[in-house]
Amino acid sequence: MAQILVVDDEVGIRELLSEILADEGHAVLLAENAAAARRVRAERRPDLVLLDIWMPDTDGITLLKEWAAAGQLNMPVIMMSGHGTIDTAVEATRFGAADFLEKPIALQKLLATVKRVLKHETPAAKPVMTLEAFAHVPLFKDFRKRLEQAAARTPAVLLRCPAGGLAEACARTLQAPQAPWLDLSTEAGPLTQERLQEVAGGVLFVPELPSLGRLQQMNLAFALERLERHKLMLVVASSKSATTLPDAGWDPALVSRLAEVRLALPPLTDRGDEVPEIAALLLTLLAERGEVPHKRLASGALNLLRQQRWPGDDGGWTALAAAVKNLALTALDDEISAEEVARLLTAESAAENGPGQALSAFFGEPLREAREAFEKAYFAHHLAVAGGNMTRVAEQTGLERTHLYRKLKQLGLPVGRSKE
Repeated sequence: MAQILVVDDEVGIRELLSEILADEGHAVLLAENAAAARRVRAERRPDLVLLDIWMPDTDGITLLKEWAAAGQLNMPVIMMSGHGTIDTAVEATRFGAADFLEKPIALQKLLATVKRVLKHETPAAKPVMTLEAFAHVPLFKDFRKRLEQAAARTPAVLLRCPAGGLAEACARTLQAPQAPWLDLSTEAGPLTQERLQEVAGGVLFVPELPSLGRLQQMNLAFALERLERHKLMLVVASSKSATTLPDAGWDPALVSRLAEVRLALPPLTDRGDEVPEIAALLLTLLAERGEVPHKRLASGALNLLRQQRWPGDDGGWTALAAAVKNLALTALDDEISAEEVARLLTAESAAENGPGQALSAFFGEPLREAREAFEKAYFAHHLAVAGGNMTRVAEQTGLERTHLYRKLKQLGLPVGRSKE
């Protein structure tokens, strides 16, 4: 039988639906609000969701839209409401709901709807994420405005961002509902007028420009000259600067034309507070696309990622995306710990810099300043790894608790909670 998540702020309704569904042999999960529903959906992966529309924190329609934008609507959702209207039902189905039930819900109506939806559930399509999933990340707000503004004035945009899901999320943001989509990197033969006509009014996408072969480069040039004729939007992503392409054999005229309108994701430098949410969203995106197993980042792991300075001429995006994917594939537990993050960062630092190079940043400073900078980095690392557990930090650093508190205050570091 199915695993069904019931989301409703009224405890009586949750208990009633739980009893009915359990009697039918289903495993029932319960959530009293949208925050709980997000957590249960991420951790338990239900086969079906019964979602109330009117809830105090976040209403059901908003949560449905959020799941759709984040590429997480790969399970059927039945909306429920005691104040249902035809307009509400239409809006819910427009955003991906499988059906709509009006309260009070009759027993037979509930069971028939659940049975029908589960029976006709089709294999989930590859989830589609847009930048709406990053709506609460300040770093993306200005970038999204610039992207949409550019797309409104030109048919071709070059994005500087890591290949994969994030690049596609940017391009999907510009795709109108139900509009065609064509990934030019998947076209094995020569592109034709007929093929472009089939996707007229849609989006042409290239996930990683430097990886295109000679035939695909010719297809790209062919499409570029016919965008306005077929009302197409071309979004090309590259993890490397376009200036390196001519040296790799690309036609300089084609590169110049592609680079006329280009946008880069804002650098992660000095945006450390936003890195944890970005990392969690990237992990969700990778998992929903089937590229990594479903895992979650522990708070200590997120803190350590936040403190890291992400290198790279693309603002650190490729490095962060690669680290998140590596952690998801190599961490032993479902929850990725701070220790796993520390292991990865230490190994990468040793591989890239060699012995002793990690300290080179301190060599140009006077001894006093270098010692203080090192101590601050040292204790910040142990605080993150220990998740703020002062007993563990004291053990790891060999300091007595009183001395440790005094040292952290002196360095201007936040004193973690004691989690005995």
